[in-house]
Amino acid sequence: MPNTESAKKRLRQNEKLRIQNRSLRSRLRSQLRRVHEAVKAGDHAAAQTEFRTAAKRLDQAASKNLIHKNAAARSKSRLNKMVKSVAG
Repeated sequence: MPNTESAKKRLRQNEKLRIQNRSLRSRLRSQLRRVHEAVKAGDHAAAQTEFRTAAKRLDQAASKNLIHKNAAARSKSRLNKMVKSVAG
């Protein structure tokens, strides 16, 4: 248990951030799953729409240091490749 006031405050802040990060990470993973499902179903239009949202969520997660910016770029690249393979 924290003893100082600043340590107590830091504990409160960490708990709040942990809950926020968990929520954002969950939203991100759900969106990525939607893209994968659309690609698997062969629905190009739906995959394209879901990819746009997923790219936005990946960028938001990277900007908040939830994931590394290169990891976000790599994920977007791979998703885009999958979405384009459905069209062909």
